[in-house]
Amino acid sequence: MNEKIDSFLEANTCASIACLDSQGHPYCFSCYYAIDSKEGLLFFKSSSDSNHVAFLQSKPIVAGTILSDKLNKLQIKGIQLEGIVLSFDNELSQNASLEYYKSHPMAVAMAGEIWTIQINRIKYTDNTLGFGKKIIWERPVN
Repeated sequence: MNEKIDSFLEANTCASIACLDSQGHPYCFSCYYAIDSKEGLLFFKSSSDSNHVAFLQSKPIVAGTILSDKLNKLQIKGIQLEGIVLSFDNELSQNASLEYYKSHPMAVAMAGEIWTIQINRIKYTDNTLGFGKKIIWERPVN
């Protein structure tokens, strides 16, 4: 993953994720996340009885945004991402809990499961590099 994208993702904590409900309508939720930029994975914790988890289990395609935790309106930086939620038995999900609790140790006390999003595309905007500067990252096709 691009170094500037990786640095931005590591420096921030909250994502807004969009999925599709049972009728195909957009549904958004916010979550704290942890990142494995080497593998292009985003981890979040959520209760299995939440609406969005039910939607994700039937339609795992997602899109999302991440803005700086400390927003500076003159120096906009942000991520737009596309991906897919992986099943718990997917090989890439095996270290999800370890990675998430490393970033958010207090979350151990909260109920819920750790979910994994395989990021397939990122568009990173960083106006500190020039107004409207975009960096694109896409998962390599194997």
